[in-house]
Amino acid sequence: MASTHDRLYLPGPVEVAPEVLAALATPMIGHRSAAFGALYERVQAGLRWALSTEQPVYLVTASATAVWEMAVRSCVRERCLHLVNGAFSSRWAKTTACNGKQADRIEVPWGRANRDLDALREALATGRYDAVALVHSETSTGVLNPLEAIAQVVAEFEDVLLLVDAVSSGTTLPIEPDRLGIDILLLGVQKALGLPPGLALCVASERAHARAETISNRGYYLDLLEFRARHARHQTPTTPAIPQIYALERQLERMRAEGLEPRYSRHAQLAERTRAWALERGFALFPESGYEAVGLTCIENTREIDVNALAGWLQQEHHMVIDRGYGKLRGKTFRIGHMGDMTLEDLEALLERIDTWLARAG
Repeated sequence: MASTHDRLYLPGPVEVAPEVLAALATPMIGHRSAAFGALYERVQAGLRWALSTEQPVYLVTASATAVWEMAVRSCVRERCLHLVNGAFSSRWAKTTACNGKQADRIEVPWGRANRDLDALREALATGRYDAVALVHSETSTGVLNPLEAIAQVVAEFEDVLLLVDAVSSGTTLPIEPDRLGIDILLLGVQKALGLPPGLALCVASERAHARAETISNRGYYLDLLEFRARHARHQTPTTPAIPQIYALERQLERMRAEGLEPRYSRHAQLAERTRAWALERGFALFPESGYEAVGLTCIENTREIDVNALAGWLQQEHHMVIDRGYGKLRGKTFRIGHMGDMTLEDLEALLERIDTWLARAG
């Protein structure tokens, strides 16, 4: 499969379709114009469909990390309970603390899922917490946390909001934030949505807005209520990344053409194929069994191959880029992203090249 650029098999950013890249070059319009308002309305309709929600979907010109801050500053009065099992869930807890809130943790080892529902229920029964923060798919470890079960426990405590990072899970599988009672659902567009980085999405419930009305010092750039006020006028609070929004509109059209259920099925097929390949080649999966992410696979380097050498060879010889393991897992694992617009043919091309390298390496 010849390529003129390095093809990304990362857990994000991902490959972007040529027609989506072309949409970035659409001539500019004013962000307070009627034309932008019409664009905003079209994108809103597509996002509500794609994310299975009737709530507003705010467009935030930033990475999804910024929406961590938005969620914390607008929805947490004093104390948030973080479910931590990897680098990104830990960083969200750190972000909460950096914003002057108390950030308590229920923490499990990397590779494990946050599935101790009794511990969660016991912590919430103390009445100390304003919100629970969960990273649905912990990208650093490839673990998919049991969102529905966690949401059911949080729902037992009516004053506790549920804040969910779906950065590497959103649109790889159904989430249904309205049904689950998710108060903030946040995504970055550079993963399963298949867009260049630079835009984040925030689905916010009525409860989240009501909570924000009781909290001072929400800031301005990430103030949930400011987003709501501008949303009513089909605008964003500040100048948005208009090229990104044009690209988002084009990608939503492509997603509608595929359909959500086929999209979910394709992602499941890619995940199953990658897991099966890894096990057949004598590797192990880093996540505990039954809790594997859908948008990426984190492979434990039980064969003790030279991951740097493999990754370097793939990029230099075949213009294919894989991840060499995140943080303390670098070299001990490697990650293959299979989200966005990736096809089984794309994936098989990568796995074939890795097989060639493994055969040569012995």
